Amino acid sequence: MKVPYSWLNEWVDVPWNARELGSRLTMAGFELDALEPAAPPFTNVVVAQIVSAERHPQADKLQVCRVSMGQGEPLQIVCGASNAREGLKTALAMVGASLPGDLEIKAARLRGVESFGMLCSAKELGLAETSSGILELPADAPLGRPVRDYLELDDSVLELNITANRGDAMSVIGIAREVAALTGKQLTGPRLAPVAAASGDDRFPVYLDAPAGCPTFVGCIVRGVNNRAPTPLKIRERLRRAGVRSISPVVDVTNYVMLELGQPMHAYDLSKLRGEIRVRLAHAGETIKLLDGRTIDLSPDVLLITDREGPIGLAGIMGGERTEISAATTDVFFEVAYFPPEAVVGRARRWGMLTDASQRYERGVDPTQQQRAVERAVTLLLSIGGGKPGPVSVTQSAEHQPKRAAVPLRRSRLQRLLGVSIPDARVAGTLESLQMRVVSKPEGWEATPPAYRFDVTIEADLIEEVARIVGFDAIPESDALAPQRFRAAPEEAPAEHTILEALAMRGYQEALTFAFVDPGLQAKLFPERRSLALSNPIASDMSVMRVSLWPGLLRAALENQRRQQDRIRLFEHGARFIVSPDGGPTLEVDTLAGISCGPRLPEQWGIPREQRGPADFYDVKSDLEALFMATGASQGTHGPASSFSVEPAALSCLHPGRAARILRDGREVGFVGELHPTLVRELDFTYSPILFELDLGGTVSATAPGQTRAQQKGEKTAFAAALAVEKPQHREISRFPQVRRDIAVVVDESVALSALADRVVFTASTLLQSLRVFDVYRGAGVETGRKSVALGLIFQDISRTLTDDDVERLMAAVVKDLRESLNAKIRE
Repeated sequence: MKVPYSWLNEWVDVPWNARELGSRLTMAGFELDALEPAAPPFTNVVVAQIVSAERHPQADKLQVCRVSMGQGEPLQIVCGASNAREGLKTALAMVGASLPGDLEIKAARLRGVESFGMLCSAKELGLAETSSGILELPADAPLGRPVRDYLELDDSVLELNITANRGDAMSVIGIAREVAALTGKQLTGPRLAPVAAASGDDRFPVYLDAPAGCPTFVGCIVRGVNNRAPTPLKIRERLRRAGVRSISPVVDVTNYVMLELGQPMHAYDLSKLRGEIRVRLAHAGETIKLLDGRTIDLSPDVLLITDREGPIGLAGIMGGERTEISAATTDVFFEVAYFPPEAVVGRARRWGMLTDASQRYERGVDPTQQQRAVERAVTLLLSIGGGKPGPVSVTQSAEHQPKRAAVPLRRSRLQRLLGVSIPDARVAGTLESLQMRVVSKPEGWEATPPAYRFDVTIEADLIEEVARIVGFDAIPESDALAPQRFRAAPEEAPAEHTILEALAMRGYQEALTFAFVDPGLQAKLFPERRSLALSNPIASDMSVMRVSLWPGLLRAALENQRRQQDRIRLFEHGARFIVSPDGGPTLEVDTLAGISCGPRLPEQWGIPREQRGPADFYDVKSDLEALFMATGASQGTHGPASSFSVEPAALSCLHPGRAARILRDGREVGFVGELHPTLVRELDFTYSPILFELDLGGTVSATAPGQTRAQQKGEKTAFAAALAVEKPQHREISRFPQVRRDIAVVVDESVALSALADRVVFTASTLLQSLRVFDVYRGAGVETGRKSVALGLIFQDISRTLTDDDVERLMAAVVKDLRESLNAKIRE
């Protein structure tokens, strides 16, 4: 939000310069994003008056003007502006003046006529983006005075970042309150007196059919307004400095009041209103055409302002086109209403809108200032365009008015959280300076926040207010005295840094993506999984909770690919959310996922291009093996002590035949595979991404009905921990020699290596110390649809040397079992 320093100074006596003020507001919670002058620098531009204006003898569109600066001979200026006329006071850039854009003014000859300067438009002085003529100054502007001084263009404009919980500060008066609290001074803003009505019965009927969404509606009729009158330069300048464009007197007044008092308001052309105004919820199938020209479909939870012919405005968001103010408008109806945040929040985003009104109503406006705002608007409009006001009419629902409860503040709690003792008088004075009603209690205080402070509801909020007004820099640093309590670390839980470092050493980089993702992309990846939709998403492509970490990683990989990154290795550790199909609790699963895309090796002179190749399924499987090994687990084909393995599986988003599920002690803990070719084309990947995902454990989320968060955090699910640490166990090392036997087994292509290994391990008993696969052959001598797998079996006993008979007996048992269970043949 932009706040001109001079406008703020009108409401409170600011003892600091603009930069110091920005620093103090930053420390008070309102970060200073920028500090700029009200206009770019220019020199030698003064107030001047056109004494005469005659047509140029050689050009119909030019005029030869004689311009006076109050003393000395008038200057001859050739001007092409259509509004240049005798008697007009404007801005004159004299010879030698410098204007924004490095423009130097020199004497010139235009179509044979000399010109000694230039009459300037607002655009040429950097006061507007566009302009239709030269700048028009008030008739009382002093001749010869520098325009920069007259318009106070060295005024500073503070651009402040207002946090979402401080809607009360989105106005000049809101920041002025903060400055008053910081300085201990009183507000000194303009006096806002009631306006005497020209007619006591000129009212427009208003009915509140949805009082919970609109408990207060204040209206006032003003007739006989000249909406073509020029808005005073002071108001136009303040609007410009606050980032708002001047349009017409009526619209300018509504914007001015919103910026000054923080109360959005709307003006209707009274002649276009039909019957009475009703504030109600939308009916199914209703539509409205808005001021921006869009026609939108309405849902039953949208609050509307209507007349007898239908909707005339989206409550708290934007007015309708049918009743808009135009230059021909003479009779105006002002609307100033209070809409609670819950009646407005999220509605504007449905249609991709973000209006000044919706921003303020969503954060909360003062529910007691509607009448004050309409009186301010009427006063300003009468001074600009004249007119006869009617009485201010207030329509209210008393039972739906917001009520602010007192909040207790304990002295002991304040000292504990801040780490310093603050005198009682200082605490009470600080809260009172923020317009709170403070009552002393034996254990501390009880403070009732003002109506506009929606963010103060609990004790911690009061402590924060005391800290920021007293000043965080005034609170000394001190060591924490609370006892340190460490959570129990189960033996089977691996240290997180072990997991992250293992992947980092394999060339992966950690990514952090949003937990809410694009519903379209997620539906393409997991059409069979339900997802949890957000009721108030921040964007249409981030409107559902992720059921996998893959959507976020795929988008991150695509963004890197668009930036010419050909080798991408990313991983993420976060939560995914599984919606129960039968309406049960949503599961929040701790998950580790990764993506590999592009060449398997980085580019360098020692590796030929053909050896770099794109990463495939086996490269990522190797990365997973390294990850499992880092936690002490052994891979499933390495012997009887195996704990994890992979086996072929189908997943709709993965390439058929290039996907597998990951098993830990026989239980499924994740998937690994290549992205489906259809999705590779749709997403426009250069290389086919290889993805993996592992479940590290899970808890029931906050959506579980009838449970507290503490209960939900403590309840474990049936998910296996993929990276559970293998507890170290003592194993005696055999002193006797190993015996190795090799065997080539011909099996069907459909037989997975893990199934083959499991049968061998099961049959060979504990004497099998290791099983190695050293060759896979397809071709001559092997039937079509079958493959030859060469296995190395290593036997060893802990208590004796194995004989040939022992080994042959074991090998015979293995061969027999493979023939019977897997239809295997021994290849000689």
